[in-house]
Amino acid sequence: VAFTPMEKVSIAKALLQNLRVDRIEVASARVSEGEKEAVSLINQWARHEGFAERVEVLGFVDHTRSVDWIKSTGGQVINLLAKGSEKHCREQLGKTLEQHSADVLQTIGYAHEQGLKVNVYLEDWSNGYQDSRDYVYGLMERLQHSTISHFMLPDTLGVMSPDEVYASFSDMCRRYPTLQFDFHPHNDYGLATANVMAAVRAGVSAVHCTVNCLGERAGNASIAEVAVVLRDKMSMQLSVDESHLVRISEMVENFSGKRVAANAPIVGADVFTQTAGIHADGDQKGGLYKTKLGPERFSRIRSYALGKMS
Repeated sequence: VAFTPMEKVSIAKALLQNLRVDRIEVASARVSEGEKEAVSLINQWARHEGFAERVEVLGFVDHTRSVDWIKSTGGQVINLLAKGSEKHCREQLGKTLEQHSADVLQTIGYAHEQGLKVNVYLEDWSNGYQDSRDYVYGLMERLQHSTISHFMLPDTLGVMSPDEVYASFSDMCRRYPTLQFDFHPHNDYGLATANVMAAVRAGVSAVHCTVNCLGERAGNASIAEVAVVLRDKMSMQLSVDESHLVRISEMVENFSGKRVAANAPIVGADVFTQTAGIHADGDQKGGLYKTKLGPERFSRIRSYALGKMS
């Protein structure tokens, strides 16, 4: 999927102004002129509306180039993509931990000189933590005093289970108690929402979601599922306005051409349709088949399908 600049602007406005999410990552630096136009328009709007520091752009360990690109769009935050696994560092970059750390620190230093706020991804962190914790700890030791706002720990290939998420994040949060960690889950095993719950229990500061679970392969965590689960099952206080979840889902569905399954939780077309018969009878007599997930929360209505049971 490649959104047009105006589609990206519309999505950004809906996420920040209507849905009221805390932060958005809107682009990758240096990709195209169309991407640059979109980011510039989003940043221009965000500055006017007081959201400037909530707009983030993915950047790369390239010293000045990503930083200059982001600055030229009026951006204020770079999400720097570093290598969170020794295998990626060695085989993809051909560098040692020491060499890569020096490159990362050089880019961070330049970003700070240019007045940018810096977050850092540790790409493939889930495998890196599993295969070589000494590499992960070594990278953290070198970066932890570099005025990084958020260390963003991705399950890049969606390989973790909730138990693994809880154990690894508990370790990271205990080991570096003064740092802020984000969790960036993928849904390859269908565990993204469960993994978010485990990360929150372990003390993570923020979680990354997408609308309609869009993302590489099986996608990322669905913001609709995550917002509702954190609120209902973990008693979290969120800024997210649930009444806009379905509207923004439909917007992204139309822009992307990726259709939402009819049985997708919260936003699917059929998820508030009961079968006429026993369920309809129980609801009529006392709301026996209703739960906290009432359609009214999401500006929707309940319906009953007439079929053989009716």
